Amino acid sequence: MRLLKIAAGVLNQTPLDWLGNRENILAAIASAKSEQVGVLCLPELCITGYGCEDAFHSSGVHATALEMLTSIVPETKGIAVSVGLPVTYAGGVFNVAALLVDGRIAGFVGKQHLAGDGIHYEPRWFKPWPAGIQGEIEIDETQYPIGDLLFDVGGIRIGFEICEDAWVGNRPGGNLASKGTDIILNPSASHFAFGKHGVRQRFVLEGSRAFNVTYVYANLVGNESGRAIFDGDAMIASGGQMQAVGKRFSYRPMVLTATVVNIDVTRMARARSGSFEPEVDGDESDVIRMSIDFPVVGPVVEKLEKEPWMVGATVKEEEFTRAVCLGLFDYMRKSHSRGFVVSLSGGCDSASVVALIAKMFELANWELGFEGLLDRIGLFANDVKKPAEVRELVHRLLTTVYQSTKNSGPVTRAAAMEVASAVNATHYEFDVDSIVDSYRNIVSSAIGEKLTWEKHDITLQNIQARVRSPGVWMLANLNNALLVSTSNRSEAAVGYATMDGDTSGGLSPIAGIDKAFLRKWLIWMEQQGPEGIGNIPALNSVNQQQPTAELRPLEDNQTDEDDLMPYDVLDLIERLAIRDKMMPIEVFDHIITEFPHYEKGQLGKWVIRFFRLWCRNQWKRERYAPSFHLDDENLDPKTWCRFPILSGGYHFEIEQLQAHLQQSGF
Repeated sequence: MRLLKIAAGVLNQTPLDWLGNRENILAAIASAKSEQVGVLCLPELCITGYGCEDAFHSSGVHATALEMLTSIVPETKGIAVSVGLPVTYAGGVFNVAALLVDGRIAGFVGKQHLAGDGIHYEPRWFKPWPAGIQGEIEIDETQYPIGDLLFDVGGIRIGFEICEDAWVGNRPGGNLASKGTDIILNPSASHFAFGKHGVRQRFVLEGSRAFNVTYVYANLVGNESGRAIFDGDAMIASGGQMQAVGKRFSYRPMVLTATVVNIDVTRMARARSGSFEPEVDGDESDVIRMSIDFPVVGPVVEKLEKEPWMVGATVKEEEFTRAVCLGLFDYMRKSHSRGFVVSLSGGCDSASVVALIAKMFELANWELGFEGLLDRIGLFANDVKKPAEVRELVHRLLTTVYQSTKNSGPVTRAAAMEVASAVNATHYEFDVDSIVDSYRNIVSSAIGEKLTWEKHDITLQNIQARVRSPGVWMLANLNNALLVSTSNRSEAAVGYATMDGDTSGGLSPIAGIDKAFLRKWLIWMEQQGPEGIGNIPALNSVNQQQPTAELRPLEDNQTDEDDLMPYDVLDLIERLAIRDKMMPIEVFDHIITEFPHYEKGQLGKWVIRFFRLWCRNQWKRERYAPSFHLDDENLDPKTWCRFPILSGGYHFEIEQLQAHLQQSGF
């Protein structure tokens, strides 16, 4: 019986943070060695960070990465460790995993399939390594093997699938299986999206079953470089059975997930498999042999349990909360900001942002403990008056402000106060009406015409939103804090936001989520909240309202849905038009079956309104502050959804729909 303890190390890395990244790698190695781990898999490109963008084309970055690698090698005595970095070979840049064995470099495996869709741009920087090809690379006057390699380490065969390699049909694992591989390591940098955990789990389990191996999956965790959030999601499976699953959305810099596997059992399962066809030609030119004495371990029976929040009907609400909270936490840390400032209108969007920031501190405290939380954010090391508990920390690091004009009502003012008080934010009220009047008078005097609601409706609405920006920017500057924009994806789709007004900020954390879900989530947050953390009952004051911009006179009873259309209709039109790339008439034919309670003529008008507003407002989406990627309905033009700023505006297609509506009597 040959027992081996293996581990997946989840790391919170930062692009080009050489010393910080190395510290996390060394901490993972030290922890693994202390637990008698024999083989440790760390995430893809963990030395440089995954999100280095065009810095991957810097020769200095490659040189520094190799320098960091050589400094890590001596710390791997008694263990085999996979670390990721970019290397230059034959004039190209390759994304590789280096296997370090017992204080030596065993070799480098090149990633064969590059992620080039969605938010990924790997083909911009890297070349895919061709299957079946090996070579040699010189580092410090020593030659090392590089390419499509298999390692025989102390008599145990170790191969690689690097992230995207496991997401394609022709996975390298099939070839590795035919060579009698015992363990496949998958170092990954796989961003969070709703439901993605289940996809990863399937290919890990299926890889372990179909290839008759132990499969080790190690991912990044945290907000690594700004827009993408990584959920960790470490997994180890053998023979189609999950052996260990790591904690997701951890606030720690490093988390180890380990288990003991029986190599002999895996091999006999492979031998019994009727589908296993071993290579018997004797050609093992791609096998690199390394000696090592693995730690002796005993059998371990581990009870596999999912985290409680991952079971039930509210998994999406839980994932949204935990992903965005972790994204905010790391954004604050890595931007060296001293907290957040939010213009709290008393409505759904700004209340959602405030709730997420408050829960961010609570989730971090729940995992790290209060002293650990303070140490992780690193803001109060030399502060003799450092916060004593979480609510005081929130008070110090979250500032909200309600900015009223004559068109603001008492309901939103009270709601803003109630929500701010519930989370213990530092809250202010600004009356900006005199500033609005000042601009109105200046412009009226200049053009020689009085501005009226009948003639200048949009202009008068927008100035109110814009004059709210300088005050919150001042608070952010005073506090050295991050100003957070509160626009959502539904508003971004149709440009229902004022540039340099409510879009002002350095981060737009909810710009990747639709309004319909946000309203549902706020009710959940009011009544239930994340598992183990709890709810915010004060959100009831927000949930009782109809969403409104409060920019027209109060007697107009302005609501967002009157200005636009019902949000559930808007979100479906957006999904069909932008995600599924349907033309206006196709969208119309689809939604009339989804919303039979609306008149077909009205639905047609809403479809036309959406397409016109979508085209007209691409320039606004180009200027939004960075947002978090949450699903494949993202509208961020910098990472996901590209659309021309200038276009034909769907005029031809809209005319077709209008003709169809007229001919059908709608």
